[in-house]
Amino acid sequence: MDNQNFTFSFMVDQTPREAFDAINNVRGWWTGLYSEEIEGSTEKLDDEFTFRAGGGVHYSKHKLIEVIPDKKVVWLVTDSKLTFVKDQSEWSGTKIIFDISKQGDKTQVCFTHVGLVPDFECYNDCSNVWGNYLQNRLMNLITIGD
Repeated sequence: MDNQNFTFSFMVDQTPREAFDAINNVRGWWTGLYSEEIEGSTEKLDDEFTFRAGGGVHYSKHKLIEVIPDKKVVWLVTDSKLTFVKDQSEWSGTKIIFDISKQGDKTQVCFTHVGLVPDFECYNDCSNVWGNYLQNRLMNLITIGD
């Protein structure tokens, strides 16, 4: 299998614009599960923000390096500290990509964490938590607004 990056896709009835706006409302979906905090701006090209969770278990700093309205958002992880694994900087240099596309009368959101691969010690935990955030928080923000 060539592409081992963590990927998660889902379909919604809302428009690509609604999906794009929800993705960029990072506080609206990447908080609420594990005492998370987000500081900084999360909407425009070159915005930077930090994410902290679990009382110091996870820290990561992100920079928006590509923003195409209604189509794509890319974050570069410029710094990270995951205290539950040996290499605490596993996420540093990885990219988080949200591809948005119209599929008939639905919108598909395809999330890829480029560099989050099975060789990473955090892969199982991180991929499970990503799936939870995406399916239970982001999808709800897109579809019902909370």
